[in-house]
Order: sequence, then structure tokens, then C-alpha cells
Amino acid sequence: MNDQKILFVDDEEHLRFTAKQSLELEGLNVECFSEALPALDRISRDFSGILVTDIRLPGMDGVELMQKVLQIDNEFPVILVTGHGDVELAVSSMRDGAYDFLEKPFAPSRLVDTVRRALDKRRLTVENRSLRETVGARDAVEATLHGRSAVMEKLRDQIRAVAAADIDLLVTGDTGVGKEVASRAIHNASSRARMPFIHINCGALPANLVESELFGHEAGAFPGAMRTRVGRFEGARGGTVLLDEIDSLSPPMQTKLLHAIQNRVVTRLGSNDPIELDVRFIGATKKNLEYEVQQGTFRPDLLYRLNVVTLHVPSLNDRREDIPLLFSRLLAEAAIRYHREAPQVPNSVLADIAGREWPGNVRELRNAADRFTLGLGLGWGSSEEDGSDGDLGLSDRLALHEKSLIAAALAASSGNVTEAHQSLRISRKALYEKMQKYGLSRKNYQE
Repeated sequence: MNDQKILFVDDEEHLRFTAKQSLELEGLNVECFSEALPALDRISRDFSGILVTDIRLPGMDGVELMQKVLQIDNEFPVILVTGHGDVELAVSSMRDGAYDFLEKPFAPSRLVDTVRRALDKRRLTVENRSLRETVGARDAVEATLHGRSAVMEKLRDQIRAVAAADIDLLVTGDTGVGKEVASRAIHNASSRARMPFIHINCGALPANLVESELFGHEAGAFPGAMRTRVGRFEGARGGTVLLDEIDSLSPPMQTKLLHAIQNRVVTRLGSNDPIELDVRFIGATKKNLEYEVQQGTFRPDLLYRLNVVTLHVPSLNDRREDIPLLFSRLLAEAAIRYHREAPQVPNSVLADIAGREWPGNVRELRNAADRFTLGLGLGWGSSEEDGSDGDLGLSDRLALHEKSLIAAALAASSGNVTEAHQSLRISRKALYEKMQKYGLSRKNYQE
């Protein structure tokens, strides 16, 4: 981690000295600044470090510095340091993209822990970008959206096609399937990849601040608007805007969103000057928007603007053969986050995982991988106790379980058929016949 640098900005010399000493004692590389501009000059999309900045600074303040940094790289970790009176501003800034904030006075251990987590995040971001640039857009989509099932192959092919077309679209799927991951894959495989990707969770926006968050406002536009605010849409110019849970927007906001999409302009609250937008809009929802249109809760013209193309992200139940390999990948990611060795998973456990119901989909599977990595087990008994095969008949349940066992054995052996048939205690010929029956290929499990 020594090759990563922490840029620490504070106008108080004793705080700079204390922070530098605390971080260097932990073997971390830190450079201190008394004002924003010199630190901003150091930052680029390829910079492997992070930024820690006080909110109250002479000249350019910490919030404005953060906004400029996120315009350079919207995934750059920025940690804000705040006094008690600025906590509300810091919390608001986290909605705008800040990684975390520290309230003065903070313990050195809290600073070190927060910085380490931010550095880990930055390292993964830089490594993933390097991989994408090395292997190209096609393999980058595959590296982002894991799985060898037919439905995932189809989804990746669709993403590659729409990424180049630069059209607005709709991404659907159940909770936790990875709609944001699919949307990022579209952005990363497009000509907009080096521009911002702005993820907006419409369901989490406070009702009284939605318009200001999306479109921005001028100073004095309403009580409490002390300074000009750049809206999320304006901040994404040249890039992609993901409107997650788009169905949660109120009818008036749907109307204003439709106007922005149709005309590619926004007007800040308190201003009459339109600002042109060069963005791609992606709407994401777990609901059936056509049904919502029938119920009168979603504008039909907004739906027609977005569903020029609709991509459906499949649930884990629709691609069970992917679960063993996906779980292994999630274990590797968890091991990096928690600074641990990736644990070995017995074939029987992989088979049990593949045979279970996962209503929370990839998100729930990731939580299980985290628990297993931390040595906390998986949190359940056998699949028989759970009744995880639902309403399937006996023959279907037996076939599903057999397929899961074979997929688990192939995943555990990295596609080595000899190891797989020996671990399953069946002949090579029988294994090949069953792989053909279930549409499993050893190539899909090779590293």
C-alpha cells in the first residue's frame, strides 16, 4: 500500500502535523497541503491515492474541492473533515459522492481505519480500470458481469450492442440482481467511459430536495440555499446518469425529468438560464412500469422515452449454474476487503449454495460470502431444512440438485474433468453425459 498516497488538506498546521505523524506511523504515504488548489493539481483519473480535506479552507473550500475532484473522477474517494457545526453539510456531501467524513476531534485510529478502507477501494477501482483498458471493452463487460449461463451470455451481448449505440434505456430486474453493475458495464463499454457515471437512488432522495439534487439551484433560490449548487445531471455532463428506482419519483418530478430527457437541458432553481446536457440516461426498476402506467402512477411518455431498449438482469434462480463460480469470486473480493486469505469451500457446501433460494440475489450471496470469509459460517442449516427447492416436483428437485453438485465440482476443480468425476465418484463418461444433459461446459469453469 506504500505506493498509494494520501493527500491531506487542512489550513491548521498542528492538525496537518498530527495527521501526518499518525498515518506515517502506520506505514502510509501522506502529503499535506494548507489549501485546496495544490492538492487539486495532483489529482487525475490515474492517481492511485485518496483525498482527505477539511471543509473550512481559505479560498476554495473542501466541498468545492470535492466537487472538482469528482468531476475529474467520479469514483475518487474523498474524506471530509468537519467541525460539529458542519456535520449536516458533510452528510449532504456524502449524497453528492463523498466517501466518508470525520468529525473533529477524531482519534488517530479512526483516521487510519477510514483512510485504509478508502485506499482499498481506490486500489480496486484503479486495478479494475487497468484490466478493462488492457483486455478491451468486450472482456471488461465479462469481467464485470460474471457468469457462463446462457442468460448471462445474452445479457452481455445486449450490453455490448447498446453501449455502442449511445441511446437511453431501461434496466429491469429483481432486488439485488445487479442492475447498477449492469448499468456501469454499459457506461464502461461506451464512448463515455472516461466521463462521470452518476448513480442516483431516486427512492432515497428527500421529497423536498429532489429538484435541487437533480437540477441544482442558485444561491438564495429558497430559504437555506446559501450557495450555488451544481445538480447531479449537470455534474454528469458527457457521462451517464443512472436513475435507480425511477418508479419512486412523484408525478411532478416525472414531468420535469421527461422535459430534461426530451430537450437535453436543465434549469437550476432560481435561474431562467437553460444549461445544455450531454448525458445518457438509464432508468432502473424492479417494477413492471407498463403495469404502473396502467395504474396511473407512471407517465407513459416517460416510459416510451426510456424503453427504446429494455435490458432484463436475470435472478440467481434463472442461472443457478453460475452460483458456485460467482460465490468463489465473491469470496476472493471479500478476502481482499477484510485482509484475509480466501477460505476453501467444500463441494458439498457449494452444491448447497447453488440449490438454495436467493430472494436477495447477488446482494444476498455477497453477504453470505462476507460471513464465510470472516469465519462466521453461512448462517443456515441444510437445504433440506430450508425447503429451498420451493414448489418444484420431486424429479425437478433431484435434477436441480444433481446439476448443482456437478457445477460445484467443476467450479472447485477449475474445470478439470478428471478431478470432478473423481470427486463425484462417477465415471468420466457419465460426467460428460450429465454435463451435456444440463448444458454445462468445463470451459466455463476454467480460470
